[in-house]
Amino acid sequence: MSCDGSLEERKVPLLEHLASSTVRSTDDDDDDQEDGGLVTRFWIESKLLWHIVGPAIFSRVASYSLFVITQAFAGHLGDLELAAISIVSNVIVGFDFGLLLGMASALETLCGQAFGAKKYCMLGVYMQRSWIVLSVCCVLLLPLYLFASPVLKLLGQTKEVSELSGLVAIWMIPLHFSFAFQFPLQRFLQSQLKTMVIAWVALVSLLVHILVSWLFVYRMQLGVIGTAATLNISWWVLVFGLYGYVICGGCPLTWTGFSMEAFSGLWEFVKLSAASGVMLCLENWYYRILILMTGNLKNAEIAIDALSICMTINAWELMIPLAFFAGTG
Repeated sequence: MSCDGSLEERKVPLLEHLASSTVRSTDDDDDDQEDGGLVTRFWIESKLLWHIVGPAIFSRVASYSLFVITQAFAGHLGDLELAAISIVSNVIVGFDFGLLLGMASALETLCGQAFGAKKYCMLGVYMQRSWIVLSVCCVLLLPLYLFASPVLKLLGQTKEVSELSGLVAIWMIPLHFSFAFQFPLQRFLQSQLKTMVIAWVALVSLLVHILVSWLFVYRMQLGVIGTAATLNISWWVLVFGLYGYVICGGCPLTWTGFSMEAFSGLWEFVKLSAASGVMLCLENWYYRILILMTGNLKNAEIAIDALSICMTINAWELMIPLAFFAGTG
């Protein structure tokens, strides 16, 4: 289906409502100045912003809470198990998460431009291109998970922590591939102001994660492997929840099915995505280096546990300003 036909004439009610509210707020400047104009404009703009930011904060905090809950359950297993989960979550998955999240951020610009230009079906094409590029990147990053144990030993981590971390990393490979689909889906829906959908799916995923974590750790007693496996299940619940909404009629204008057009212009998309990915990855890496350096201290397991918990709380809090950035975008 072409993006230039009758779709351009169709409207998105929520966007029109927000746009008309903004127009009304700026057309009456003279009247506003007479009776609290600044306060009125601030109130109108705040409502528009919080309509996006509120659900975005919840969805980001809920998504990151999956890692927090996993670390909490691992802490009940022992210091070594918590250290292994912490290193994999904060260093290996953290590097992976930052790179793929940055690469998916290119979709915000492209989808925002296409949506504003009423090229609605191009949003689906851009999302499919992002799936392709991020999936290839996931394949290229696989050695990071497969050879985590010898790499950590080379970086000075203890033998026990390195070997258990390597085992946990292999079990988190499904989580690794879920990022390639979840991040583009999130930005695809966010650009259409469907932040409430993302928030509801994040809530379902969080509840599933709590239930599965309790089941695997306490009832089935699967240990650190079960703790790692819970993240795979919960993140794929996020992916299938968002994807199910898209293909089941939630985005009739912007999702018209799979298209071969997604395979065109991939190199330009790669260049735009790679620049965003490297930028975000470099900003994140000094946190990861601190954890690796901690592994060289005495009582490495306890030191890694303490620092990773502090950094997890810090990253948890960071989800709030990140949601505001998303709302601004």
